[in-house]
Amino acid sequence: MALAIRDVREHDLDAVLALNNAAGRTILALDAAQLRYFYDHADYFRVAEIDGHLAGFLIALREGSQYDSPNYRWFSEHYPQFAYIDRIVIANAYRRHGLGRIFYCDVTSFAEVRVPLLTCEVFLEPRDDVVVLFHGTYGFQEVGQQRMGDTGPQVSLLAKDLPSYAYVRETYLDHGGLPDEPWLTERERPFHPDSPQRRLAGERRP
Repeated sequence: MALAIRDVREHDLDAVLALNNAAGRTILALDAAQLRYFYDHADYFRVAEIDGHLAGFLIALREGSQYDSPNYRWFSEHYPQFAYIDRIVIANAYRRHGLGRIFYCDVTSFAEVRVPLLTCEVFLEPRDDVVVLFHGTYGFQEVGQQRMGDTGPQVSLLAKDLPSYAYVRETYLDHGGLPDEPWLTERERPFHPDSPQRRLAGERRP
């Protein structure tokens, strides 16, 4: 079995959309325009490919986006810098094989050299104890709860401290930015010139 974790490509989008919308109640449905927004603006959008088949994907955004999500807005109101995992989806045929942990390791290595916190939410209605336990064992702690809209589900808002960030900031980010190394730059999504991320004061991107 050949596994590759790589940046999403435009030709993947139809398969990503189908996979997202077949995932069940704990993953919010998307339409093509919403997925295109992620393709154009997400800081991290990677897919898992197994033997040429799309096996899953993870999307994450940093602070400063115009993303209209109540959970993303909650983190924006409470933390100045973070990477927010909007969704992770694994195809049914590849679940319970460790792909979730592989994705979380990969997004952590992306986030820990850029921000002090990795954030996400888990649904409490319906509650999935496997998902709750997964995040707890991976170092996430609950920092709040909220209901998504007037009639939406209750969610637990989670954050994980990234202790490596302080060293990276003091050693690199405050002195010219990250080194121009493939393992750092390959996961950096392109930005529009007028995007909020480009306008953040003091921000340097590889």
